[in-house]
Amino acid sequence: MKPMRLDKYLTKVHNMSRSEAKQFIKKGRVRINGVVEKRAECKIDADVARVELDGERCVFEEHIYRMLNKPAGVVTATKDAEEKTVMDCLESSNRSLFPVGRLDKDTEGLLLITDDGELAHNLLSPVKHIDKCYFALLDGPVGEKEEKLFQEGLDIGDDKKTLPARLVPAGEQTGGFGVYITIQEGRYHQVKRMAKAIGREVLYLKRISMGSLKLDEELKPGQSRPLTREEIDGLKNRV
Repeated sequence: MKPMRLDKYLTKVHNMSRSEAKQFIKKGRVRINGVVEKRAECKIDADVARVELDGERCVFEEHIYRMLNKPAGVVTATKDAEEKTVMDCLESSNRSLFPVGRLDKDTEGLLLITDDGELAHNLLSPVKHIDKCYFALLDGPVGEKEEKLFQEGLDIGDDKKTLPARLVPAGEQTGGFGVYITIQEGRYHQVKRMAKAIGREVLYLKRISMGSLKLDEELKPGQSRPLTREEIDGLKNRV
């Protein structure tokens, strides 16, 4: 990693403004390798230097990765003039974070928020064959016939059929007939359009996994948490 200014380093680690970082430094609250540093322009190597603020070590992460349990009723966008977005569910950040992929406004579940453009591109690329699994409630039962149609690919009105997908019935449940649907694409309203292609309507939809990343069941709708190192490595190893 290239050396960076001390004040810029603090803004990235602690999500503070540049002016706030400069004040901390000026007041002697920052140490580098045990020595007080009062120069905001001081260049540091984040991979080597031990930086402390008020005695607490600062740990720099090149990228941020957060798992959000998206609630229904919010749009998947970084900003919207009229609607509440998934970014409004998170604490403010000075990083340029964005959602990986898109969930419909009424769809719930797993959404990865990050500033790692390379990982996001790989997770969304159809050629990488990253599984995205959803739980859905349909307005009627499905069986072997529908499972086979999903495996063969469906005509949902696009130029070409969908890639082979998996449909696993989960039985009749409160509110509809449960199914697990796994796809490797991210077309517009894809799951709903696939259900329509077999004569069914989606009554409820929730994404439960993307690649190796599974939705944390402890997260309530609207809540988020940082990914663990194991979860990050799992995603990167998969792509």
